[in-house]
Formats: sequence, structure tokens, C-alpha cells
Amino acid sequence: MRLPKFDYFAPQTLEEALRLLTEKGEGARLLAGGTDLLIRMKAGLLKPQAIIALEGIEALKAIRYQPKVGLTIGATAKLSEVADHPDIKKHYPAVAYAALETANVQIRNMGTVGGNLCNAAPSADNAPTLIAMKGEALLAGPKGERRLPLDQFFKGPRLTALAPDEIMTGIFVPIPPPHSGTAYQHVSARGKVDIAAVCVGVMAIFDGETCREARIVLGAVGPIPLRAKKTEGLVQGQQWTPELIEKAGKQAVEEAKPISDVRASAAYRKMMVAVLTRRALLEAQKRARKR
Repeated sequence: MRLPKFDYFAPQTLEEALRLLTEKGEGARLLAGGTDLLIRMKAGLLKPQAIIALEGIEALKAIRYQPKVGLTIGATAKLSEVADHPDIKKHYPAVAYAALETANVQIRNMGTVGGNLCNAAPSADNAPTLIAMKGEALLAGPKGERRLPLDQFFKGPRLTALAPDEIMTGIFVPIPPPHSGTAYQHVSARGKVDIAAVCVGVMAIFDGETCREARIVLGAVGPIPLRAKKTEGLVQGQQWTPELIEKAGKQAVEEAKPISDVRASAAYRKMMVAVLTRRALLEAQKRARKR
């Protein structure tokens, strides 16, 4: 399969990229790692008239951790860089793990967290944990910059709240609160390389043994990554017992909306939602006890 013909642009600044995006209009596509876009083009699913590559914009590559502010992941930072970054591994271990578990080595060396989010696949490995940790999309457009909570970013399969003339410049993740823990759990048909059949991200904050706040996000079991809000309500204000964790897994199943496709049946996905939710809650609790 050959790529269709298109005009290629390699801006060196964000301002230049925004100008090109406005000029080229609906026929333009942004290129970060290209691990989704180029595949779709080769398959004939997309035929953009113009490709605007973001790789040459140095400001979008940076990963910056500020102990009193939080973590900013540049939109073109590679998945492998996120997975290996010492501050992310230390302070945001579930974020690093989700990046590490995305696809394979070759794709992680090309693909980006920003691209994984903008592609808006319901199964995106990096979305559940970042949503659970109250991450925000950093967006820039002709009218200026704005921040959008990631739980408002996804609008449907391959649909986001990104305006046609906007570019994601990064992802911001706040400092994890004291006595909080996070976790990411996933399963796929082959175990490695392929797309998640079910994934779960959790952040839980504790006062002693009592959970003060919990955010639970289910991936690949709905048109967008789903907050399991009834499950969150079930475990908040409670001391977590094995019985409560078991009940939370069953409640999460009720909130999932899976379909059957080539990766898994709806019935299998529901079963794994219960399993992975339990595992993620227990892992988050274990990590919180160490903070």
C-alpha cells in the first residue's frame, strides 16, 4: 500500500504551524509520531491534501517536572521518553507504566502520548490514568491558549474537543496529593503489542485507611474512556475491605458499555472490567500507603 500524494510542511515554530493549519483548512492533518495517521493513510482511510509535521518544533518535545506545580508532557514527547523519564517513574508510576505498555518498542520510539490522546481511540492506553489523575490537555489556536480537563476532551471514537484550527501543545498532570496512589491495568488478546481489549486507570486518595476520593476510568468498553462514577461513589468515604473491592468490581461492570469486536467479546470485556478494576484499586491502595 502506497501513501496518497500530499503537500508536506515542517514548521519550526508553533506560530508557523498554527498559520499553516488555518491556511490549509479541512484538508490538513497534523503529524506527530505518525504511528496512527500514516497507517490510516496507507489503508486509504484518510487522504489529506497537506501534512503539517510537528517534529521540528522544539518547544513541543519537552518533558518538564516541577515539584510544586506538576508534570507537563510536550505533545511530541515520545512514548519511550515518557516511560523512561526518571521523574515520571518516581512520581507518576502509572503514567510511565501506561506509556511502557503501549504497543511495542518500535512504536513507542516513534509514537507520542499526545498523538495517542488525539487519535481518540476508546482503547488508548494512556487516557485512563491521565484522566484519573485530573490531567488537562494544553491547546493552542489563533485565539490563544486554553486548558481542557481530559475527562471533557473525548467526544466519541476518533472525535475530540480539539477545534479544527487548534493544536495540542502538551498534557499537564497535577502533583499527586499526599497519601494518594495510582494504577493502570490492561489486557489484550495477545498480551503484548496489540491494542487493549480492556483497560482501567485509578487514582485514590486516603485519610488514614479511609478513601477520601477515588477516580476510576474504564477504557475500551465504551465510545470514549468512561468515568465509573457510581463505582467511585461506592468506595469513597469507606475503608476498603475485600468485600468492598469485590463489590466495586461488579459495580464497574454495570457502568461499562462494551461491544463485541475482533479484540474481544462484550461478555469477556465485562468479566475483565471486574477483574482489572479490583486489581487497579488494590494497587492504588498499596501505593498510597507508601506516600
